[in-house]
Amino acid sequence: MKHCCLLVPALLFSSLYCMAQQSDKFDSTRVKALEIYGFVMTDAGYNFDQINPNWFDAMRITKLPSYKDQFAPDGKVFFGIRQSRFGVKGYTSTPLGELKTVFEFDLFGTGADEGQTTMRLRHIYAELGRFAIGQTNSPFMDGDVWPNTIEYWGPSGMVFYRNIQIRYAIMQGKNQIYVALERPGASADQGTFDSRNELDSVRGHLILPDLSAHYRRSGDWGHIQIAGMLRDLRWKDVHTTGGYNVSDNVLGWGAHFSTVLNLSSNDVFRGSFVYGHGIENYMQDAPVDVGVKEQPGNTTEPFTGEALPVTGIHAYLDHNWSPKLSTSIGYSSVHIENTDAAAPNAYRMGQYASVNLVSTPFTNSMAAIEFQWGRRSNFTDDFHSDCFKIQLAFKYNFSQIFYRNKE
Repeated sequence: MKHCCLLVPALLFSSLYCMAQQSDKFDSTRVKALEIYGFVMTDAGYNFDQINPNWFDAMRITKLPSYKDQFAPDGKVFFGIRQSRFGVKGYTSTPLGELKTVFEFDLFGTGADEGQTTMRLRHIYAELGRFAIGQTNSPFMDGDVWPNTIEYWGPSGMVFYRNIQIRYAIMQGKNQIYVALERPGASADQGTFDSRNELDSVRGHLILPDLSAHYRRSGDWGHIQIAGMLRDLRWKDVHTTGGYNVSDNVLGWGAHFSTVLNLSSNDVFRGSFVYGHGIENYMQDAPVDVGVKEQPGNTTEPFTGEALPVTGIHAYLDHNWSPKLSTSIGYSSVHIENTDAAAPNAYRMGQYASVNLVSTPFTNSMAAIEFQWGRRSNFTDDFHSDCFKIQLAFKYNFSQIFYRNKE
């Protein structure tokens, strides 16, 4: 029986391998039916300073110390495989055209699984014609401005968020106009609006979806993208004691400009600028959307909420030294305008910079070394914390497409 248990997966693997070998012999009578892809990645390095232990293998600025020696002692060797990724894409013919479905995850636990090596959904959606439904990149973001870096969380000043949405493409292809209704109140680290405001005794009361849109124009030179966001942020005071009720709502909004410019055959610039109020959860690394605003002299409503203004900048240059050797270097920052009632050690500004050397020793492989710096600055107590890291990474990509005959 023991040998039979070993034989079954061996036969299954052998069958899949034969199918894969046959599927490579493509002819015009067949179309894609299933694509399996992903990569195996191992990180190792040294953190010269302090960071929340659950984020040992990332440079997430909001997780740096907010006071001296919060995560002491300095210095730690780290190893991780949490960036490894697996995905499946399916292609199905329907009377309305081809239906594309995507299911993709990595192993970087967040939210309730923070610090764990566990499944984290990245994409899970279906696309048919001009419509897409499910979790994928928000139209408010531009995934192409992500630089050729190896650190997982990425530059803090970027707009970067995958959200559950219903998206419609007014224009597709080389130039795009996307509009989407998105799930309100969720955060990039799988929290909720309830935990993304600083008002005690309130709960998020979100009755309208977020509205996002972008326009992209592309050419051989690269692309430019202009995006916008509107949000209705409401909250209910569920413990109306003391003779006052702070239930209220604010308008969240944002404007985002991004570009990728092919400066030469070996140089690509990736940059963005974003400004808005109450859009922190759409940022790569920012804290709360709504902060406490005091109203002195108002006995019925002594304080309320305010959508916090945020500014993000991002600028990176990817340079190819040769077909097998490249470098990515750049800087990014995010700045929050806190309310006067915010705690002195509230997050005010995050800065992020990195430089690396990336090689492709053989097909589908990557080996790299990267130096990273991050700084967290507090609101009014003059405290800031720096983090310096050096990281090594090796990655191997895999992909296989299975075909079916045309109907």
